[in-house]
Amino acid sequence: MKKLSITIILSTILFLTGCDYKKENIDYVNMYIGSKGIHFTQNTEYGGTTPAVSAPFGMTQWCAATRVNCISKTMYHYDDTNLIGFMATHQPCVWMGDYGYVTFMPQCKVRFDAIERAQKIDKSKEIATPYFYEVSFEDFPNGIIKTQLTATSRCGFAKITYPKGSEPSFMIEITRGLGEGNYIIDKQKREVRVYNAETHEKHISPKLKNLKGYYVFKFNKNIKDFIVLHHARFSKDKSLTSENQMSINVQFAKGTEDVEVCIGSSFIDYAQAEDNLNREIGNKSFAEVKESVKSLWSNYLNKVNIEGATDAERTMFYTSLFRTLQYPREFSEYGRYYSAFDDKVHNGVSYNAYSLWDTFRAQHPWLQIIAPERVDDMMQALVQMYKESGWFPKWPNPSFTNIMIGTHADTVIADAYINGFRNFDVKTAFEGMKKDATIPPKDDLKKDWRDVNRIRVPEHHTKWERDGYEARGGLTNYLKLGYVAADYTRESVSRTLEFALSDYCIAQMAKAMGNEADYKYFMKQSQNYKNLYNAKTAFFHAKNSDGSFHKNKNEGLTEASNWNYRFCVMQDAQGLIDLMGGAENFVKNLDEVFDGKHYRHDNEPSHHYVYMYNYCNRLDKAQLRIPNIIKKNYSALPDGLSGNDDCGQMSAWYLYSCMGFYPVCSASGEYALGIPQFKRITVALRNGKTLEIVADKIGKEKVLTNVSFNGKKLERNFIKVGDVFNGGKLVFDK
Repeated sequence: MKKLSITIILSTILFLTGCDYKKENIDYVNMYIGSKGIHFTQNTEYGGTTPAVSAPFGMTQWCAATRVNCISKTMYHYDDTNLIGFMATHQPCVWMGDYGYVTFMPQCKVRFDAIERAQKIDKSKEIATPYFYEVSFEDFPNGIIKTQLTATSRCGFAKITYPKGSEPSFMIEITRGLGEGNYIIDKQKREVRVYNAETHEKHISPKLKNLKGYYVFKFNKNIKDFIVLHHARFSKDKSLTSENQMSINVQFAKGTEDVEVCIGSSFIDYAQAEDNLNREIGNKSFAEVKESVKSLWSNYLNKVNIEGATDAERTMFYTSLFRTLQYPREFSEYGRYYSAFDDKVHNGVSYNAYSLWDTFRAQHPWLQIIAPERVDDMMQALVQMYKESGWFPKWPNPSFTNIMIGTHADTVIADAYINGFRNFDVKTAFEGMKKDATIPPKDDLKKDWRDVNRIRVPEHHTKWERDGYEARGGLTNYLKLGYVAADYTRESVSRTLEFALSDYCIAQMAKAMGNEADYKYFMKQSQNYKNLYNAKTAFFHAKNSDGSFHKNKNEGLTEASNWNYRFCVMQDAQGLIDLMGGAENFVKNLDEVFDGKHYRHDNEPSHHYVYMYNYCNRLDKAQLRIPNIIKKNYSALPDGLSGNDDCGQMSAWYLYSCMGFYPVCSASGEYALGIPQFKRITVALRNGKTLEIVADKIGKEKVLTNVSFNGKKLERNFIKVGDVFNGGKLVFDK
């Protein structure tokens, strides 16, 4: 008989006792949404999400592992039926790698190899929530092993039930042979300490001798013995360091059934890992830790309440809200942080895992609404990365990776500044943003900046500073010609358009700071998109350095076709409308994107497209299309995301679109209107304020273009960000 869910059991108890059970917002989170699908090179996408447990923005996540993870493969996939352990992981999304990780596996029979130790799991007995995970498997022929997990930001807590009369053990895979590892076992303290210095991105990131994931395992039962597997050899050494594969198996007395292990993690040292453990778990019971972490999640998830939604819609909404609260992840440890940008420990607060090419669009603006207390520190963390390395990162994981294009730290910081977040080092931030936009990387025209040329591993960090590894590839020609030249630099169209957007954002920040000269300069640069517009085709096409258009009309695009970058001029919609011959032609061309099936929601460049109708005063067009985009790309199923969630971007788009507005252009200070998906939405804002969104006629009417805020009709199809932050009543009516 299949195990009943916690919700069903609780509902039954309350029904029998005459009480009504009302699900909380957190009960609607489905951890499996986005965890099923096929690699997109096989012509389909999926979310790349996992049912990892941690606190909001947790530094270390704890996840059941059904496969060996690597770049382009997460440790969990919904369709997998075997368990190979439980990971302390820092892998932020499917296309990035892991680092400083460790895997453990409760066992009765000692098995080290991932294939050999794999055990079939009973999916009907798998429970996954943001704060708790449970699964059972048969460790044949010994019996059933049940593992329960909960976790704080920097610590994990496992509760294991072994079969009666078995010889229980606990395997820890320290390294996989990709780097250095170490272990120390103290039987008297019932303690194991390990570190892992492996990183999947080592071929594209700088060499960091101090990057290590430190872990302190504290057991509540005596350690009887242990076995060490070191490069396929067994030993009994008490301490060992090596660059080869290393695992240990901790053994308990025969007949031991219930074992609890608390695990502290750190990027600083063992002492900090133990301090994190004492601060976050200490003497708390498993149940107490579980409930405290549940409360942290509920505090965020209860900030938004929706009325008039089906259970499936609630599931999709609160799962999306949960996903936006995972990244960027905390990277500091009670006043200190390890920096992968200068390989040193500093005082301060830090975050990491910024998928900036994706998240500048909606995820970071969303955090300004739902987690404003964290935004300044997130901006300061980016500034610290610049100070410690000489450049803003494109995709820190945890150091430079030079993944994706553009320098969207500029975009994110400027947007935060324009929207009122000023409690970070603004002067240094603008210095770094200006450097991004005016200083090309070393040997810029000698490299075409395709992926193969990104794989350069300097011996010393100063060389990264000198090379400008994270700078704008192709900037030399952009500054000289007004566009990135295709005969010198790959992805030239995408780079040109994205550089121009970032220049606009820098200009807005310069203006707000009273810097008129920089404002005028960067506003002029923001018009460079026009230099690649081909009036004969009404598309953006790559140009060579001699001014001729490239023969291949799809040359120069990042993860897209020319359709997906055709409307990527968020900073100057009117200018683009004029290029396309006016509003009527612009709307016609937008219609062709959707009706001709050129729209791709599974990747980010097109995410703002439907809201471009607003610039031609056709809110009705946007409102008619938004529900179809949602229906096609989001569902409350394991394969319910059409594309990678990319650290919350897919989820943030959904949340905004359900609420009835969207941040089309960073640093513009306004949202474009859409159409709410529910009759009433209330959002708890900063300083006790509330935003109420009302659409009583939704479901009866497909178009609600009569929009008012605090009783005053909005004359444009936009609402100011500041008005939303200050709260009030936003009403959509016929």
